[in-house]
Amino acid sequence: MEFFNAALLGVVQGLTEFLPISSTAHLILGARMLGFQDPGGVFTVMIQLGAILAVIWLYRAKVLSVVLGLPTQPEDRRFAGLVLLGFLPALVAGALFADYVKRVLYYSPGVIAAAFIAGGVVMLLVERMRARPTVTSIESMPFSKALAVGAAQVLALVPGVSRSGATIVGGLLSGLDRTTAAEFSFFLSMPTMVAAFVHDLIEVRHDLSMERAGEIGIGFVMAFIAALLVVKPFLRFVGRSGFAPFAWYRISVGAALALAIAAGWL
Repeated sequence: MEFFNAALLGVVQGLTEFLPISSTAHLILGARMLGFQDPGGVFTVMIQLGAILAVIWLYRAKVLSVVLGLPTQPEDRRFAGLVLLGFLPALVAGALFADYVKRVLYYSPGVIAAAFIAGGVVMLLVERMRARPTVTSIESMPFSKALAVGAAQVLALVPGVSRSGATIVGGLLSGLDRTTAAEFSFFLSMPTMVAAFVHDLIEVRHDLSMERAGEIGIGFVMAFIAALLVVKPFLRFVGRSGFAPFAWYRISVGAALALAIAAGWL
């Protein structure tokens, strides 16, 4: 059963990491419902690497092109600068507040429920009221807009907000079209999630053990496969249908959590 639960949670991590619905909240609640024990958070930390590697693999051609072009190509240096500038606010905020957030907010169903509902409402409002997009590709994005999207990503420290949801909403408010906002969110996730992974791995290194290797390996592989399968269809879906379905999903889940809390089930 533990291997099955590990596989299921790996799928949850991979499916939700790049959708605007909060992978952290889904993992916390999923583990609680399954009774899955994760001492020190080792399992959660390690399977996140599977999702990170999946998006890097999907965009490997672009990543390799930018890395190789840094010494000679101004457009590649500009692309890298946009991503790094967008990453900077999360780096600073994470260093200052990540430990507090994990101690105080991470395992609060009330915080998660409120964040789900608030995030869904904001997403609906932004979808309906935003102005006509002025940026249709990452390459044409001004540095000021990259920084604004990065500032929005800081909100994702709160469980239930969603890193991709915060960056996508920040992108829409900054004038990016839907596909560009989602794609920039993916590129921004690479340094952000790698930094978070390294930070968390250092914290849990003493809890690593061979006894958990099977569960971690299964969860890692399933997270990689699930993320690999969801990213490209997600881009096509939002290009056609927008983010309203994800907003209503967030509101529904948040309302269900609030009812469960009121009933004393959580």
